[in-house]
Amino acid sequence: MKNYILYTILIVNTLIITSCSSDSSNPVAPTAPFSATPVIDIVSPNEYKSEKGGLYDNWINEIPITQKTAALNEISKIEPLDVSGNPSASGKVVMISIGMSNTFYSFEKFQAVSNTDPDKAPELFLLNGAQVGHDAIEWATDDRQDWEKLEAKLAQQNLTPAQVQIAWIYLAYRDPVEPFPTSAKNLQGYIQTVLNTLQAKYPNIKIAYLTSREYAGYSMPNASNPEPYAYESAFAVRWLIEDQMNGKAELNFDPAKGDVKSPIIVWGPYTWADGLNPRSDGLTWARADFNDEDGMHPSDQGYSKLGDIMHDFFKTNELSSSWFNK
Repeated sequence: MKNYILYTILIVNTLIITSCSSDSSNPVAPTAPFSATPVIDIVSPNEYKSEKGGLYDNWINEIPITQKTAALNEISKIEPLDVSGNPSASGKVVMISIGMSNTFYSFEKFQAVSNTDPDKAPELFLLNGAQVGHDAIEWATDDRQDWEKLEAKLAQQNLTPAQVQIAWIYLAYRDPVEPFPTSAKNLQGYIQTVLNTLQAKYPNIKIAYLTSREYAGYSMPNASNPEPYAYESAFAVRWLIEDQMNGKAELNFDPAKGDVKSPIIVWGPYTWADGLNPRSDGLTWARADFNDEDGMHPSDQGYSKLGDIMHDFFKTNELSSSWFNK
């Protein structure tokens, strides 16, 4: 009997030690599974927490004709500019990225693919202005001098703010805790502030493409922007575009209607898909597309996928192909 007790104690201690050592060397277990229908695939009369589906509300993914016409008009003004912002055959069309680590590494892959694309316009310069670890709040408040760092990156390439005409904005904020819609409304407000600063600092900006978060359903408990916040960030983007279409003064892009506070805004690539469940265009996200540290940040494989999605979007979309291609 004594031997049995000693043996039992030994087994229990071994299990405890093994458990403790595995906690320090292996990734933390994923959070509770999250599943939803991609915003582009929510069809009438289905909704998400009283919100209709579609990138542009009312279950519509096509940009409304008024916003499309206005966007095409702004895009038609894009042309090579010299360092003073004057039209020049030898000038540049500069596209910048604004965002955090996911933005930075996605844009880095987009740059790599695009800069080897023989169809890319030679005057188009892709500048990665995103800052690793800097979220929407920090960009909105400039607590960490993100805008100054962006301008320094331009200067390093002998470029100026006057040559920036296109922006890709992909932002989220760290550790949200508010329920929907408050969390998405907060994000909407931060991005609006970023758009206002963008317009003030880059007077020749013509258009900003907005992207919401990719899937975060494999996130560990230590992830800073897990589900459902990743999924719900799409509504922040949609509400911003709706506000501009509805004439909100803080998002005005038309000098005929008052002070210009923002470039025109449209959707960039929408990248959320429900894990391994294919969305309508076939996009899925596998566990291998994300890292082992927090399950939220993409792996190199995942970032390559995002870079390819971006390249395909900007090369083929009718609201970007004219400036991306020769």
